[in-house]
Amino acid sequence: MDPITLTTEMMVVLAVLAITVTLFVTELFRIDLTAIVIMVTVGLLSQVPGLENVANPAQLFDGFASNAVVSIIAVMIIGAGLDKTGLMSKVAGFILKIGGSTETRIIPIISGTVGVISSFMQNVGAAALFLPVVSRISVRTELPMSRLLMPMGFCAILGGTITMVGSSPLILLNDLIGVANAGLPADAQMEPFSLFSVTPVGLALVVTGILYFVILGRWVLPTKEAGDDGPSSQSMREFVKQTYGIKADIFEVHVPEGAIIIGHSLADLMDAHHIYIIGTDYKGKRVVAPMAPTRVEAPCRLAILGLRRVVKDFCDDYGLELQPRLEKFSESFAPTVAGVAELVIPPGSSLIGKSPADVRIRATYSMSLLAIHRGKETLSHVETPDHAATQITNVPLQAGDTLVVHTPWDALTRLTKDRDFVVVTSDFPQEELRPQKVGWALAFFAVAVAMILFTDIRLSLALLTGAAGMIVSRVLSIDEAYQAVGWNTVFLLASLIPLGVAVQNTGTAAWIAQQILVLLDGWPIWSLQVGIAILATVFTLVMSNVGATVLLVPLAVSIAVAAGANPAIFALTVAISTSNSFLIPTHQVNALIMGPGGYKVTDFVRCGGIMTVLFLVVSMVMMNVVF
Repeated sequence: MDPITLTTEMMVVLAVLAITVTLFVTELFRIDLTAIVIMVTVGLLSQVPGLENVANPAQLFDGFASNAVVSIIAVMIIGAGLDKTGLMSKVAGFILKIGGSTETRIIPIISGTVGVISSFMQNVGAAALFLPVVSRISVRTELPMSRLLMPMGFCAILGGTITMVGSSPLILLNDLIGVANAGLPADAQMEPFSLFSVTPVGLALVVTGILYFVILGRWVLPTKEAGDDGPSSQSMREFVKQTYGIKADIFEVHVPEGAIIIGHSLADLMDAHHIYIIGTDYKGKRVVAPMAPTRVEAPCRLAILGLRRVVKDFCDDYGLELQPRLEKFSESFAPTVAGVAELVIPPGSSLIGKSPADVRIRATYSMSLLAIHRGKETLSHVETPDHAATQITNVPLQAGDTLVVHTPWDALTRLTKDRDFVVVTSDFPQEELRPQKVGWALAFFAVAVAMILFTDIRLSLALLTGAAGMIVSRVLSIDEAYQAVGWNTVFLLASLIPLGVAVQNTGTAAWIAQQILVLLDGWPIWSLQVGIAILATVFTLVMSNVGATVLLVPLAVSIAVAAGANPAIFALTVAISTSNSFLIPTHQVNALIMGPGGYKVTDFVRCGGIMTVLFLVVSMVMMNVVF
């Protein structure tokens, strides 16, 4: 191999690389701004005489139209479309149902699922689709997004090593092997890998990632601010308690056959026991804010808002079963779906002089009245040290009354346009779900996935077909599609592409590789393989994994042949090790989760440093055991 001479252009690119890494780690500027500055710097350097190869000014901004960036934009829109139909919320509810609300049970379910999905589709696509699921789980369980997103993202990357179509380097590998075979003697020819050749290695890596976060997560995962999709159940309880002195929570109660309360009206039960029955479920028909005259039938479930001891006494008195957690009502009363709000009766409202019972407040407005705040007095069903229990449904409403209600957010959104109320609460998810569009959303998602798996259509075009279909079928409006895109992620990735191109085109990558390979000359075969793996890991941090694979596979094959090792295994080492990208947020998945998780580069360095070492150890052991 002819020695590569270090040129001025290479030295400049090495300096830019060092500055980039320094700015990323120190976070002197926001990371996406750093990427933009580096892109501009690379472009300006190419105008300096003697540095023309650093970048082609005509192609400097091609990253914004790259396959990877357009794919990310499209998959964000697809994920938002699926979420808009309520589908992702149902997935979140299912995960909580089987996994509970503890971090050590939720992480394996989410991470394992995403890992398997990413073995057949691009890992960034799998991660983007599960972003809204993780967001909703974060709100419901009060677990910060930062505790869930990094395990999910890392396992999405690891899942790309389960099959030969899980990541771009593995997809390219057989083609590169075919090219390399042309220059090899007959006895050194390499056989192409089959679809599931790498499955044992990939599964071991995914399991390692899950165990890593389950065992060490409490120490290595950062704790940032929880998801902001809506007020948590804890904030709801604190708000009602602090503002109105009402201590309450939501409980689910099972009413069996033969229970004494069968045939009694909800109004009678609420008045007699100082509780709020805010939901019923009978024979699969779930009603939020059921009408007060509704009579109890069995077997059914009741959603009751009240003091735990009061609800427990109520259950004990009538032979009812208090459930340990919300099951039937977990979706209906999730903080992202419903919560406590304040409404004011303005002068001129048609409700003045009428009682809540007169206007059938539950049936008409889909809300359960918890209290009426009038002047300095608060009236409610619940007895507190400051006031006696009151049958508030029979209290005539006055101008200026503040109604404290439990309501679905979509019903509250409708009330913002009703002149009989002034909605005081502003911090709630004002989104319009479109469950009637779930068929269209699933259809275009299936079309996109089918195009990816069964055709040779470019990934970005396949995903953009699904995204465009969702917009045309009005699953999302075009404005909602724009809002769904994380533009900071787009600019971060697109702006870093020119630097990766500069590293490759100026020969800097080849020079670095040659210097390291010179150092490895004469080492044992196992250490050469480890050296190749480390080299691929470093390269994929500063350039595209595809570029690193194309550059290093021929070098790895040459080293293996010279050392008497199996060249196919050395080539596979490169393709797998380019997924070992956890140290800094330059990988597409890491860039995607950085904003929603509130992560800093140092968070990736801390968590990703250990994961990088584990990846190297497990992948090296498994490849030598399997092959």
